[in-house]
Amino acid sequence: MNAPSVLETVIYLQDLAAAEDFYGRLLGLTPYARAEGRHIFFKLENQMLLIFNPDATRKPAGGSLPVPTHGASGEGHVCFSANPLGIDTWRRRLVDDMGLAIEADFEWPNGGRSIYVRDPAGNSVEFAEPRIWGFEA
Repeated sequence: MNAPSVLETVIYLQDLAAAEDFYGRLLGLTPYARAEGRHIFFKLENQMLLIFNPDATRKPAGGSLPVPTHGASGEGHVCFSANPLGIDTWRRRLVDDMGLAIEADFEWPNGGRSIYVRDPAGNSVEFAEPRIWGFEA
């Protein structure tokens, strides 16, 4: 049996309206699903980006689905894949279009570049070449 791929990435933000605005503008996506005060989901190419209000997910979801409680506090991290030319395009979008400060921009010792910004909750948002982990772009 092969190792599975990641289907969902989860980050936590209390202000879901700010999350929707930030990630909607950043990724150019409309929400796939939302539950007021609890979560907002975005569908990417082969994965879901799930953004939960941590206060809401510490309580049972209710309804017909037995989803366990979960949550995290503090700053999290999400990394989006980008090809070498795409890194500069993302940098321009982040700085010029969204007015964000680049927190870090560097080449990894084993090859590949990463850039980092912060979302409205302080989560670290990275765009990186897959080769930082030995994957082809």
